[in-house]
Amino acid sequence: MNIERRYLLTGFAGCVLSPLALAQDDQTGGDPLGSMQYPSLREQTIGKAQAKFSDTVKVKGPAFADDAMNVPLMVDARGLDKVGGGVARIKVSVDRNPVRQVLDFEPLRALPMLAFRIRLEQASPVRAFVQTKDGQWHVGSTWVQAAGGGCTVPGVTRADGSWSKTLGQVQARFFNNVLEGSRRLRLRVMHPMDTGLVAGIPAFYIEDLQLLDSVGQPWWRIALHEPVSENPLITFELPPQSPKAFRLVGRDNNGNRIDAEVVA
Repeated sequence: MNIERRYLLTGFAGCVLSPLALAQDDQTGGDPLGSMQYPSLREQTIGKAQAKFSDTVKVKGPAFADDAMNVPLMVDARGLDKVGGGVARIKVSVDRNPVRQVLDFEPLRALPMLAFRIRLEQASPVRAFVQTKDGQWHVGSTWVQAAGGGCTVPGVTRADGSWSKTLGQVQARFFNNVLEGSRRLRLRVMHPMDTGLVAGIPAFYIEDLQLLDSVGQPWWRIALHEPVSENPLITFELPPQSPKAFRLVGRDNNGNRIDAEVVA
């Protein structure tokens, strides 16, 4: 049990507190992980709205992040497909990162799940806030231990200067995902994704991406923030009968455009 939860359960004199006292004194907003940062994170992520903690929202990551600059995460909200009209958006955030917002994903015609990598400054809870189409928010969490420092050191391509030669290049591959009954799309977009927390290097990151079909209809949209890892590698799940050809478009915070064909 962590120190924050132990304090709440025992009080100053070591006496067990009543349920009413616990409710009054709980400064974690009912967070099952006991994070004091959770209430402010929730407000920063979804405003004054309330969010229900739910095991249906699955957030998976390593127990310990060996590389704090490339921490793999997976979010799966398919359990909410039949709740409140289905999933409208997924927001990912980190309690203890200096930049707490990670991404904002609108599945649209895709499945409400994705995998990606982030920078982690220190051990922290990682959250996925999922809004269903009726406006309700549901939140899933996991705890990732890390040595830290992932947000405050330059990436490899920034350090060696090679980022300028590959900026905006897109690599894409489709897979038939037999287990999930979907088509998996794995994308890599070359970009340094600078956090702005390294001396002399301003924030420089991809702001948004969307996948368009041949008539310009979006299949998903995603807004990225600084903690997404260098050269973002993101995996999406599409319905099995989705088109064979798409166009990926987007831009970074300096106005550089991303435009590439994505073909099976």
